[in-house]
Amino acid sequence: MIDSRRVRPGDLFVAVRGGAAYIDDARANGAAATLVPDDAHAALAAIGRLARDGIGARVVAITGSVGKTSTKDILAALLRPQANVVAAEDGYNNELGVPLTLCRAQADTDVVVVEMGMRGPGQIRALAEIARPHIGVITSIAPVHLELLGSIENIARAKAELLERVEIGIVPADEPLLAGYDARRFARPTVEGRDGHLVVDGVEFDFGARHQAENAAAALAALDALGYAPPAGVVHVDFSRWRSQELELPGGGLLINDAWNANPVAMRAALVHLLERADGRRTVAILGDMAELGPDAPRYHEEIGREAGTVAVVIGVGELARGYEPDAWAATAAEAAALARELVRPGDVVLVKGSRSVGLEIVAEALAE
Repeated sequence: MIDSRRVRPGDLFVAVRGGAAYIDDARANGAAATLVPDDAHAALAAIGRLARDGIGARVVAITGSVGKTSTKDILAALLRPQANVVAAEDGYNNELGVPLTLCRAQADTDVVVVEMGMRGPGQIRALAEIARPHIGVITSIAPVHLELLGSIENIARAKAELLERVEIGIVPADEPLLAGYDARRFARPTVEGRDGHLVVDGVEFDFGARHQAENAAAALAALDALGYAPPAGVVHVDFSRWRSQELELPGGGLLINDAWNANPVAMRAALVHLLERADGRRTVAILGDMAELGPDAPRYHEEIGREAGTVAVVIGVGELARGYEPDAWAATAAEAAALARELVRPGDVVLVKGSRSVGLEIVAEALAE
């Protein structure tokens, strides 16, 4: 455990990022031992490898430019009625999150689902060396982290490092940059709406966002590779926080809180979902910068601005967000929260979405109040 507030009796508390200041709190909460490592990442990697050695469960690793957290959430929901599952919490997908997920596995765990993010070459390979997954899923390849990787081809190569370390790889059938890899392929699914639910390849889910259909298809492919059939009835999915979370607003309005992160592909999908959910109601899009897009970042923001042209009110947040040509602009999330209180009317359907660095969750929290 690395958060002293969540320590339970018997836990090991590992102090990272200033955590040494909270050792007394961890001990008061029952920590059996505390560790203050010189190198937190190396320490947690070692702990993660040791935990992995003791895991008899099947391990699934999920990565991708878009949709990895939602795919993880959907796969966990498909498995839970029929298996003991440990799945990564929220966006626990890095050098800290992967070992922490592995450490939660118990003797009776059937499947462990880890999520793997990356910021550069070699990072997925390093995480896979810790987790040693049986099944690896790549949800998508998209222009994300271009600032660090330089090209979409480099992004594909970095994500495909996962396929080097798995027994079964699963990738999108229509992704040409992954065509040369030995892997199973999932096709675009058949999708229909049913009373606000989405039916994907015959399986009914309790969400209605159509951009989740391909994530569901990836999860269903992983489920099949694990040897499980979809459970009977409607599948209930608890999505991680700040990912298409919906909250009713006064006057019949709706808040779509998708503040966790943003990139051009996800932003387009979120805008389509906003208009679908509005169903004729007035729409407001509060859109933050899309980070790490490299030299072409202004062009990507201009393109999203054109996509948002049918939204009634667009509020841009951050310097790059000026490229959306918004109706109103704020330099920070705090300023955007004040603008939102002025511009959002009762009955509006509001989308809040931006990169993690913008911190737009405070705008959603302000509207929720």
